[in-house]
Amino acid sequence: MFLHAGMILVVIAIAFTIARLFKLSIELSMFVAALAGGLAHGAGIPIRHIVEGAFTYYDVCLIFITATFFMNLLKEAGGVTYIIRSIVTTFHQQRFICLFLLTLVLLIPGALTGSGAVTVLVAGTLVGTVLVYMGISETRVAAIIFLCAAMSAAAPPINLWAMMTAAGSNMPYVGFMRPLLVISVFGALLSMFVLGWKGKAVDLNKALKELPVPPKGLTLLRVAIPFLIFLALVLAGRIWPFQMPVLGLPLIFLISAVSVLLISPKKLPILQIASETIQQLIPLVGIMIVVGVLIQIMALSGARGLISLGVVTLPLTTLYITLWLILPWSEGLVQYAVAPLLGVPLILLFNMKGLDPIIALSAMAVMWPLGDCLPPTAVVGRAVVIELKYKGNYYQEFVKTCLIPMIIILLVCTLFIIFSKQLNFLVGW
Repeated sequence: MFLHAGMILVVIAIAFTIARLFKLSIELSMFVAALAGGLAHGAGIPIRHIVEGAFTYYDVCLIFITATFFMNLLKEAGGVTYIIRSIVTTFHQQRFICLFLLTLVLLIPGALTGSGAVTVLVAGTLVGTVLVYMGISETRVAAIIFLCAAMSAAAPPINLWAMMTAAGSNMPYVGFMRPLLVISVFGALLSMFVLGWKGKAVDLNKALKELPVPPKGLTLLRVAIPFLIFLALVLAGRIWPFQMPVLGLPLIFLISAVSVLLISPKKLPILQIASETIQQLIPLVGIMIVVGVLIQIMALSGARGLISLGVVTLPLTTLYITLWLILPWSEGLVQYAVAPLLGVPLILLFNMKGLDPIIALSAMAVMWPLGDCLPPTAVVGRAVVIELKYKGNYYQEFVKTCLIPMIIILLVCTLFIIFSKQLNFLVGW
């Protein structure tokens, strides 16, 4: 049994490597690996399992499609530009407040969508322009945008790694708000101030010339209304759980998107924005579908059980020493697939050992997105390079600049895991 499952794992790894050597995308490479695993198991092409696996994360896909549509509508309405211009105009002489508020702007898109790439696409260029005119070097600006994007993907309410791990371990996605908020906001602020504190006062005139001009008639109240509606609907379900009907996050995001249409001072091309949103999310939706298929085939063949067994038999000390390396590198290798593959057995092990599973999973869910600048995928890292038109060396300059804040964040996350039982007062919401 162990030999058979081990051979399936080897076949899956070889098929994935060969597919990558033939320049197939990460999604197609995973699908080829899943098919190879099914064939090696003797199940042929298991259509039923492929279909079931493809729908495993259907609800998660709906969440970040509707959330990204909401953010894209807000960006097209000029809301993001209005916020950034207001921050720069009001606080250009107060560096601390300016950097603090720009960090919050970078956290919002990923927190609402679960994707660091959306943060880069929605706010990365605008915030990057301001940071350049604050005297921060091109390399440090790219590093700041990546690290804040990674922390925004980890921030609540939508953390895909925590959601997928919780789903795989029959654990409700409840109580994660405060621990995720504390670690991700700390990581984002640390990155911004460590890399961006040194510089000069904002060159206001040049910065405003570079930033797009929001449409006339847009006010702070208009920009705030969609977020207030979203917050009110989320809180209503928590404050009055028996009186408030369960709307679900996809419907809440759609209601918030409708409010953007109502407050926008200009007519928005809804169908065009919806089409661009789907095109923008095809890689993310594709990888979620394929991850579900791969996990289903691995469960069918016993390969997933072998990985789980290997993880839960490791000593805790070994995990504490190596986890801060394993999680980011595994994210760079197979993206969201690491959550069900490694996250589920790890969280079951931590729970069995008496650690708080919510705090431990929150810490792991912040470690994973830091690997999105690592090979072979480097999805968010490469998105930053493309969006900011960064011309420096990717590994020797960009990734190297990210290392110090990354190591501090990983250390803090490791401490959160070790002392999770003492930190369980953070569990809530």
